[in-house]
Order: sequence, then structure tokens, then C-alpha cells
Amino acid sequence: MTKRMGALLLTLLLTVSMALTACSSKQEPKEALKTAAANASKLTSYEMSSNFTINELSYKAADESQQDPTMSQFMSMLKDAQLNVTGVYQSEPMQTEMTVGIELKGDMGMTFTIPMVMTAEKLYVKVPSIPFFPIPETVVGKFLELDLKELAEQEGTEWNPNAMDAAKTQKLSNEVMDAVLSEYDQDKFFKNLDVKDAQLPEGLDAKQVVQFSVNNDNVKEAVTVLVTKALPKVLDIISKEEYRDMFQMSQEDINKAKEDLKITEADQAEMAKDLDQLKDTLTINQFHIDFALDKKDFPVYQKLVADLLIKQPDTKDEVKLAFTGSNTYTKINEKPAFKINIPTGEDVITMDQFEELMNASYGY
Repeated sequence: MTKRMGALLLTLLLTVSMALTACSSKQEPKEALKTAAANASKLTSYEMSSNFTINELSYKAADESQQDPTMSQFMSMLKDAQLNVTGVYQSEPMQTEMTVGIELKGDMGMTFTIPMVMTAEKLYVKVPSIPFFPIPETVVGKFLELDLKELAEQEGTEWNPNAMDAAKTQKLSNEVMDAVLSEYDQDKFFKNLDVKDAQLPEGLDAKQVVQFSVNNDNVKEAVTVLVTKALPKVLDIISKEEYRDMFQMSQEDINKAKEDLKITEADQAEMAKDLDQLKDTLTINQFHIDFALDKKDFPVYQKLVADLLIKQPDTKDEVKLAFTGSNTYTKINEKPAFKINIPTGEDVITMDQFEELMNASYGY
């Protein structure tokens, strides 16, 4: 009996210990995001899925007689429009493939997909069949090969392979995120969400979900922090020699940008006045970004939700805008399973061949 009680107590202690360990593995929201950003640099491969949807887009003139039917029709076409991207990435050797899907609703509704493959020096784009835009059958389905170095030279710029350096780009992203997040007050802008309430994609295993949110009460502070504190820090990071060439910016360019950001007392007073008036112009029904971390503190999911009403102070015209966007990352650091692969042979055409075939189809 005593042995059984001892075993039960030991089991209970181990269970409590494991539960406490699991609870303590959750970090404070800002620290969790910094950890996730640092771990993002360890991503050597992954599969990804992204979506951007315009849920609401409308324009209403205060004076109905001034309502622009062309503007209304254009916004109606974009309402419920979706951009979907699925893809696979590996860092070494650098190869990314993705399929971009675009769907427009309404009277001019259309749907088409564009598969792409990118290496360190080349981009291959599969020519789609697009409604209302006649493309010769001899071209549709071919992969248009774009030499990134040649494109840079044609534009009169120097070929910059560092801009394609995924590791350096990720390192820069980590430093920027760390600098920006550190300027925002945790209690006002961040919170942990219960994983079960975060509406994550089915099958996604997350340990922690952090939400960054801006509302009508803190938007003034959010903009002020961004302009006066966060952006100057970002420019300091970009001014590092290892990053300057990625943006093809000289130190003089960065110094000028920093000077332009400097705010005098008069500027601060004017900005404060403008931000005070922001409440009459902008209504934030929702604006938040959710970040999900897995058990290894990898950032596996992000979701942006925005629902805004913008009023022109002089005309009282209104624009409603609501959209959602999300990124999901799976099969992290596993052997990538490419589905498109790097195109070769007859499947590939150069830009010169593409132009010749297009001109021939139009009789030029």
C-alpha cells in the first residue's frame, strides 16, 4: 500500500512538474516575437502558403450627386479579390518555387495562376492564359526566362547578388523587428492569446500565439513611436555596411533620410495636432497581427486583420476598407519537395523569343 501511494505521489509530482515546465515555456509577448525573429534565421527550407483577401472596399460620397460610378465599379471589382501563393523554399543552393493565384469577383470576374521558379540568378515565369488579354497559344504554358543580372544592367543599375541573399535578408529582418518592437509598450500593444481561441489553420500545432494590435485609443501613440523612435533605429540598421549594398544606398542617402526624419519642437507640435485630428478621419474597427510559434519557437503562422473607415475631413466622403492576410509555414528544415523544378529545354523561352512570338501574333 505504501509503495503504491509512493508511486502515485511520484507520478503526481512528475505530472505537475511537466505542466509547470510547459507553462513556463511561454514567454512574454515581446520576448516571444524577438525569439521567433531570431529563430527565423535558422530556416533553411520550408513550404509556405499565403493569402490576401479584400473583404470590403467601398467609396461613398457625402453628396450622392458627386458619386463617381467608375470608382464604384472599380472598387466593386476588387471587393472579395484574392491573392493566393503556395511555394517551397530552400536556402542552399538557393531555389524558390511558387504558384501565384489571382481571383477577381464581380461582373469582370477572372481567375488565373502564375507558377514561378527563382534561383540565385534567374527567374522563370510561366506565361498564363489571361481572360481579355490575348496571348498566343505558342507562348501560353512556356516559362519566360529572366536573367536577373541582365535585367539590372538594362535598367542601368549594378547587379547586386546580395539582394538575393536570403540569410542576410533574414538577419536584417530580425534586427529591424527587434528594433521596432522594443519601442512599443508591451501592455498597450501586445498580448498572448489562448491558442484554442486564435482560429489557427487546421492541423497547425502552435505553442504560443502573440497579438499586436492598434485601436482608436492607441493609434496616436503607435504612429508617434513609429515616426520618432522606430524609423530612426531602422535607418541606423540599414546604414551598416553589410546592409547598405542590399538597398544600393550610399551613406549620404541614409544620412539625408535621417535628417528628413528629424523632428523639431514645432514639427512635434504640428504632428501632435494632426494626430489629434486623426480620430475624426480614421476609425479602426479592427487592426491586429497574430503571430503563432511552434514548440521550437519557429514563427509558423502570421495573420493580419484590418477593418478601417476613412473620412475625408473637408468633403466628408467615406472609404471603407477591410482585408485579411496570412502566411503559414510547414515542413520547416525538412528536405524540400519541389513540384515545378527548374524549367529546361523547350519549356523555356527568352525575352527576345517572347517578344518575337507576341509581335508575330499581332502581325508586326
